[in-house]
Amino acid sequence: MQKFREYSKRFIVAFVALFGAFGVFTLRAQESAVNAYSPYTMFGVGELGTHGNAINRAMGGVGVAWRSTQMSSSLNPAGYSATLPKGFIFEVGIESNFLKNTQRKYTSTSATDYTTAQNAKNIINFREISIQMPIAKGLGFGLTLAPYGSVGYKMHTIEQSEDIWGSVGSVMYNYQGDGDVTEVKAGLGWEIFRGFSVGIAAKYYWGNIQHNYSSSIYGDYVGAGGFVSTIGLDDYAISNFKFQVGLQWNIVANNKRLLTVGATYDYGGPLRPKVEQTVYIGDFVSSVVSQESSRGQMRLPHSVNVGVMYQDAKFTTGFDYQYQNWGGDNAFYQEDAYGGMSVAYVNTNTYKFGFEYTPNRFDVRHYLRRIAYRVGVRYGNYYQSFEGRRINQYAITAGFGFPLRFMGASTINAGIEVGGRGNLSSIVMPQVNKRVGLIRQNYVKINLGFSLFGEDYWFVRPKID
Repeated sequence: MQKFREYSKRFIVAFVALFGAFGVFTLRAQESAVNAYSPYTMFGVGELGTHGNAINRAMGGVGVAWRSTQMSSSLNPAGYSATLPKGFIFEVGIESNFLKNTQRKYTSTSATDYTTAQNAKNIINFREISIQMPIAKGLGFGLTLAPYGSVGYKMHTIEQSEDIWGSVGSVMYNYQGDGDVTEVKAGLGWEIFRGFSVGIAAKYYWGNIQHNYSSSIYGDYVGAGGFVSTIGLDDYAISNFKFQVGLQWNIVANNKRLLTVGATYDYGGPLRPKVEQTVYIGDFVSSVVSQESSRGQMRLPHSVNVGVMYQDAKFTTGFDYQYQNWGGDNAFYQEDAYGGMSVAYVNTNTYKFGFEYTPNRFDVRHYLRRIAYRVGVRYGNYYQSFEGRRINQYAITAGFGFPLRFMGASTINAGIEVGGRGNLSSIVMPQVNKRVGLIRQNYVKINLGFSLFGEDYWFVRPKID
């Protein structure tokens, strides 16, 4: 009966935390809090978020092989089995994003670089919420809510061909979009025998993405008023389940050091968003509305992650490799941009390395020696190509872990990520035979995470003498 009450209390706490988490993310969706400000997010599910908590992200995103009793294992469900028998982990993180876009503008005689800083009002957003608890000996449960993809862009182009100029003047085409896709992951991790664990997790993707486009007269020189304007609204509603399996194996495990290998496999498949397309076409005296409903054809990729992690009293270092089969799963699916530029999906390879150093986590006198110092790097390619041109991306990360009390596991984790995507090369638009420059992005992300109650034995019955 006592054990039943203990587990009931755990699930009540988890339910309250989960309810609050859904409330936060629902409010975030209603307010259209944009996490990305990039023309590259015009297609697909936008910019993909770096998975993991603030600790993982400060170390380049590594963590597939990380086994810890003091933080959530959001990258590999096999790590849920490491939860302490009487423990409970709750983590929450926020992130701020600053972008700078540079593009080379081409004319018939020259090329000029233009740089814009993209700062938005809703620039601070929740990054992840995680819960982890034990179910039985060697069996743990984990739950994570985190952004999967984010869309945010606003741009325009002006058409100045002689035919249009002579009729109505210049025409401005405006493109704007925002929205996000959230991933909810719930799973179990089981230590089958000492040092070897397996895990399985269900992933639920939900969100809403809107793409708007319009044409308008930019300087009506003729004033005839007989032109036709167009406004298009594309709304993508996403709601679908996927699955993930994982394993972790301690090759070396003793009182001084731990060497672990880990791997996960994500089952991809059709995302099948519900697409509502509305087009308004008209002039000054009349308008025609066209509406169409369909199912989107984009598929989430099959994904393989493998990693190795070494830990001792002072050092933690790890390496991860990730392969995502975006190109194979979406080989039939291609999107078109302005001027006939083709946007295709390509397979991605990403390499991650992270390092953490804690001088002496048991130092009573000097707090600075108990702080964890972290660095990491990440390099890979973007999951889309533009007129056959692939886009590379990279990041350099760093961070600190501040323990809240001596001999405690609760920490405040701060990190920074400085990265880039794309370059200043150019492509030729097939339909208009015009050379345009690709966009080079440089960004800075600042994140803050709270890992709470990892060391507090909430469910131990007090003994009274």
